[in-house]
Amino acid sequence: MTEQAALRHLGWIGIIRLGLVQTSIGAIVVMTTSTLNRIMVVELALPAMVPGALVALHYAMQALRPRMGHGSDLGGRRTPWIIGGVIVLALGGVIASAGTALMAASFYAGLLLAIVGFIAIGAGVSAAGTTLLVLLTKRTTEAHRPAAATIVWLMMIAGFALTGSMAGRMLDPFSPLRLVGVTALVCLIAVVVTVFAIWGIEDNTDAVAATAPEGPKTAFRAALVETWADPKARLFTIFVFVSMVAFSAQDLILEPFAAILYNLTVGQTTVLSGLQNQGVFVGMTIVAVAGTAIGGPRLGSLRLWTIAGCLASALALAGLVVAAFAGRSWPINANVFLLGLANGVYASAAIASMMSLAGQGRQSREGVRMGLWGAAQGIAFGLGGFAGTAVSDLVRYIVGSQTLAYASVFAAEVTLFVLAAVLAARVGDVRHASAVPSTTRGTAIKDGWTSRWTSTVSVSRGRA
Repeated sequence: MTEQAALRHLGWIGIIRLGLVQTSIGAIVVMTTSTLNRIMVVELALPAMVPGALVALHYAMQALRPRMGHGSDLGGRRTPWIIGGVIVLALGGVIASAGTALMAASFYAGLLLAIVGFIAIGAGVSAAGTTLLVLLTKRTTEAHRPAAATIVWLMMIAGFALTGSMAGRMLDPFSPLRLVGVTALVCLIAVVVTVFAIWGIEDNTDAVAATAPEGPKTAFRAALVETWADPKARLFTIFVFVSMVAFSAQDLILEPFAAILYNLTVGQTTVLSGLQNQGVFVGMTIVAVAGTAIGGPRLGSLRLWTIAGCLASALALAGLVVAAFAGRSWPINANVFLLGLANGVYASAAIASMMSLAGQGRQSREGVRMGLWGAAQGIAFGLGGFAGTAVSDLVRYIVGSQTLAYASVFAAEVTLFVLAAVLAARVGDVRHASAVPSTTRGTAIKDGWTSRWTSTVSVSRGRA
């Protein structure tokens, strides 16, 4: 009996429990990346680049995800990494809020403390987020994975929304001491919810698997090289990076675009952003319901959903290129809703594909594979948001046109999403390294990116 077959699969209640962990992670993250950002810029009147650099530091720490995943692979159990990661994340949140409060009296001392906090936030998210997805992958059937991916994602968004609403009320009237107190309360609740939600999910089956790992333990560097040498894992990493840059590049410019070119008020741009989020919800629900209704799509079907989501996102972004020139005659609300819907289809299918692929290939490497893809996702998301604003500013500076500036970013996203669709189509046609004889595979792992490796990988047309 294989390890996957021996494990007790989670039902819907178990999946929701894991979703509560993601809600807790989201609650802390939104306090640190959104609330603290606003306080630094508005209440403390600091340059926007200060919170921008701190948030970028949090994304840069996502490079730790493969190492965290490898550590959980060696132990076999994911619960300690999830709980430990949320505790580190919570401590980072409190330290970051204390640093922000201190900036009001001593900027440099507060900044140094905030840097420590955001480093801890990135490390905590890397540990908890990576191992949570691995546990979800190993404990859900293929039939449940599209719905499970949607549930966990939406519960993270729920964490954003609930925390933003509740903490926002508690922070009025604002004071530095109140900021630290509210953040500490949110972090404490998140840790308690995580412990109760995750407790008992892993049973004695996991303990037995942990005490009898497959073969000798592999050092992290060797495990990472081995994973990168797997052509399917490598290609999927590139797909995740390209598609996430495309996904996030408009994140920081969409509302300014609507405000400047369509003369929308703050309230109207907020409604526009809400329409996009509603579209994401509908798109993810479509994939979840369709996947469950047909008994759980195989990876080939997930690939079709992923390709469709990428191409639909490209089409919706092409509509925004037109919108930049058409002006108020263009149905901007409908366009943005369709962009959200397409993004939701892409995100749900891509996450479900990630979960399916993580369990394929070499055994006992789920954490490293998931960590590699998580690192690509986190770094690309941070890079995409920055690149979108940077390209917009650069084009506006060179040609002096707001219209061309925004249209250039949207057009670049169209190109990246089309490229991502091509990469997604190719992923299903490549075999894992485990399909290659062990002697050949050993040579490939030793040489890494070499022509000798690529020449030994046969290409299989049809479903993965």
